[in-house]
Amino acid sequence: MQKNFIAGEWLEGARFSRNINPSDTRDLVGEYAQADAAQTQLAIAAAEAAFPAWSLSTPQQRFDILDAIGSEILARRAELGDLLAREEGKTMPEAVGEVARAGNIFKFFAGEALRPGGEMMPSVRPGVGIEISREALGVIGIITPWNFPIAIPAWKIAPALAYGNCVVFKPADLVPGSAWALAEILSRSGLPQGVFNLVMGRGSEVGATLLADPRIAAVTFTGSVGTGQKVAAACVARMAKFQLEMGGKNPMVVLDDADLGVAVNCAVQSGFFSTGQRCTASSRLIVTDGIHDRFVAAVMERMQSLKVDDARKAGTDIGPVVDQSQLDQDMAYIGIAQAEGAQLVCGGEAIERSADGHPGFYLTPALLSGTSATMRINREEVFGPVVSVLRATDYEEALFMANDTPFGLAAGIATTSLKHATHFKRHSQAGMVMVNLPTAGVDYHVPFGGRKGSSYGPREQGRYAAEFYTTVKTAYTQA
Repeated sequence: MQKNFIAGEWLEGARFSRNINPSDTRDLVGEYAQADAAQTQLAIAAAEAAFPAWSLSTPQQRFDILDAIGSEILARRAELGDLLAREEGKTMPEAVGEVARAGNIFKFFAGEALRPGGEMMPSVRPGVGIEISREALGVIGIITPWNFPIAIPAWKIAPALAYGNCVVFKPADLVPGSAWALAEILSRSGLPQGVFNLVMGRGSEVGATLLADPRIAAVTFTGSVGTGQKVAAACVARMAKFQLEMGGKNPMVVLDDADLGVAVNCAVQSGFFSTGQRCTASSRLIVTDGIHDRFVAAVMERMQSLKVDDARKAGTDIGPVVDQSQLDQDMAYIGIAQAEGAQLVCGGEAIERSADGHPGFYLTPALLSGTSATMRINREEVFGPVVSVLRATDYEEALFMANDTPFGLAAGIATTSLKHATHFKRHSQAGMVMVNLPTAGVDYHVPFGGRKGSSYGPREQGRYAAEFYTTVKTAYTQA
């Protein structure tokens, strides 16, 4: 059994969970300890005790540790990628790519530790100097989802440590393997005791304890809208800082002048790869009249060539859905869309076994056409390989439809018109906009986040991460 990591020691939990391979439900990835409220409080106490010294550690010390973590992750990308694919269901190329991203994130924030920045300026009063600096917050509670089980923890843990904070990390119950492997690397990195702590367990116990404890200075959360709202309410109640990354109902606009091949690639990559289980997935394809029929036909042709199979098998394009609950949700939304008048023109079939006969949670990518903006399929996040098509008369209507959503994470457009591309970048109500590119695939060194119901608080990743993980201090000195 793999244990929790608290105060520099590996500790058994109050119970354990079984980690199942969604490509082959007979395959037990491992058994992982689950912390309870008391053990979570022990981790918080360890982080609080470690904070004074760690917050005053040198930039060089933090650089050396984070850089070494990144180097080990990159050196072990094939091994860690295999574990990720096995427990979450990403294809091997996607899983290895995610691990590489995690390694690069640690290396990027190693560099940021050496670039803390600051300002000096004169006061309006003679003989008075002003220093503006950034300081660590304290203990950061980190709560991550199952769909990117090593990259998202990396882009939260690395900046937290780089800026001098201590961490209590709770990964999603479904994917403890990647989180534990990352924690094991951190446990040997030279971090002082208590600076980093791993508490695997239920949200109702571990997560609730993190949210309620006054020693937690800030909480960064990625997950569902409903849970995000609970995180916000709990943090506001005790005036703790919080950062939320939640859902998306991202549009991909396809204009009449688009390169058809580019548009199809953007749609298929955005909507179906990673089994559509990405908050940046384009689940709404908004297509203008002149290209609509050709585009839908071309997407269907491309979809029929996609191979749905075991995530770790060479040649697989689409792996399984993460678990039975998610598969049931995907199928339910397909049924709801059809009941509301949408046509299922391709896919949407649950498959009980892989090509080799392994029982798993497989679903052929689904394309729904003839949908309207008021249908639930176009209002609510499905979080699976389920994509709807909406018809627009022109660019202006397409833009309106793209923005007609309670979410605002990512948006894309396929067009050869500089005029429309430029206008869309400015007027799209999304935090991230892609032109002739899939909506999924944001670089690790740039800010990540959205607007409206998708995100709350400062951006993640890149140098903008400092806005959340530090607080600004203004100091005056009389000469």
